[in-house]
Amino acid sequence: MEPTTEQELAQTRAELARLRAGLAAGLTPDQSTRLQGSTPEELKADAKAFAAELGAGAPAGNQSGGPRGGDVDAPTGVAAGAAAYQRKHPKREPRPAPTEAEQRRNPFQTATYNMESSR
Repeated sequence: MEPTTEQELAQTRAELARLRAGLAAGLTPDQSTRLQGSTPEELKADAKAFAAELGAGAPAGNQSGGPRGGDVDAPTGVAAGAAAYQRKHPKREPRPAPTEAEQRRNPFQTATYNMESSR
């Protein structure tokens, strides 16, 4: 026989209450499913007792590790990026414009090749 909608709703609410009580006590969702009680107060008391038996303290903090490295307090923004670019790429002297002879020169011509005369 399938459970009715009201029974499903009651089961879902009970499961949610167990999860809330367990997470507040520092338990995992799997551990929270083992809690027993019919009221939120009973579930909270059971969760505290269960957590004390397991030695579970306060819920674990953020495990992502947070920012690391030497650039944690580095300045950010467009101005900081422009300054970093200028440090990495110092300003160079401009190249002089090519002379007229250099503009007409064949770029594939080699300067070391000399044609010998056949005399």
